[in-house]
Amino acid sequence: MIIGIPKEIRDNEYRVGLPPNGVRELVRHRHHVVVQAGAGAGSAFSDDEYVRAGATIAHTAEEVWNRAEMVVKVKDPMAEEQQYLREDLILFAYLHLAADETLTHTLLDSGITALAYETVEDVHGHLPLLQPMSEVAGRMATQICAHYMEKPEGGRGILMGGIPGVKPAHVVILGGGTVGTHAAMVALGMGARVTLLDINMERLRYLDEVLGDRGRLTTLASNETNIADAITTADAVIGAVLITGSRAPRLITRDMLSLMLKGSVIVDVAVDQGGCVETTRPTTHSDPTYFVEGVLHYGVANMPGAVPRTSSFGLANATLRYIMKIADQGLYDALRSDPGLAKGLNVYRGKITYPSVAATFNMPLTEPEAVIA
Repeated sequence: MIIGIPKEIRDNEYRVGLPPNGVRELVRHRHHVVVQAGAGAGSAFSDDEYVRAGATIAHTAEEVWNRAEMVVKVKDPMAEEQQYLREDLILFAYLHLAADETLTHTLLDSGITALAYETVEDVHGHLPLLQPMSEVAGRMATQICAHYMEKPEGGRGILMGGIPGVKPAHVVILGGGTVGTHAAMVALGMGARVTLLDINMERLRYLDEVLGDRGRLTTLASNETNIADAITTADAVIGAVLITGSRAPRLITRDMLSLMLKGSVIVDVAVDQGGCVETTRPTTHSDPTYFVEGVLHYGVANMPGAVPRTSSFGLANATLRYIMKIADQGLYDALRSDPGLAKGLNVYRGKITYPSVAATFNMPLTEPEAVIA
């Protein structure tokens, strides 16, 4: 199979679909990999490294897209790339379609086959291709909170861990999944007081056991009353809510912002699924923040793009075996042999094949089993 790796063009997106070590494995399996010149530069991978790994370097995005049978990306195709979508092409990337009706219609109209990293499941129902970037985003979220709590950045002037005689920051985390857990780990490690809310009581019990030994973690059942109480004293709030393949629920409304401290910080990691805060909107690394009701909002939808080398290696560790399976077996045999990979199929030749996306936009669903058969 011919696999194409174009350069990411989103604002300050420095990750790459595969690093050279991943390319080398595909070439060992006798696949042909076409990499756009400079695609890995943001992650400190040179074109020469890709050539030594066995890739062919293409000088334009058009050449990569047109030659490829499967395009492997990090983020969804932007407007400039959508002209290259076609019926006989497979796209494998983060898509988050439930939060983007325009992109959904574009993919449908092109006839492309699109698989989303974020809906692929393993045998336990976990999300193996979302997990590494969730780990990065969770850890980054706390670092970002610490930065923007500084007065010159618009915050209240709070040191995350405080000092002897001065209380630490209060960080509220909405969601106890991968993002929330890693955000809590870093916040507790920096000395903060953390309140973590989730709807899953077993998950809260687990987190209380593994993270609550220092007495600075409070776990609460996630409901409107507890969220409202928690955010009134929060110096920072991290939105870490995920419903697989669906739009994130709005847990903090605009009216609730009046309960929050002026200069407090919201980092909504769920922004790529529409955000769990009503006033969240997508921002970029070059223009990351804005204020609503005196509360600083950070809504960068590609947070891991700021640490691209770590992120690119981490992503490839998870995605390569699925990419290899499709390349080795062909799309249909790969989907038939791996039901979890089949859950990654979101769009197939003009049809929606993922239930949550179809339900979000009130559009007809084609069951993936019908496509595989």
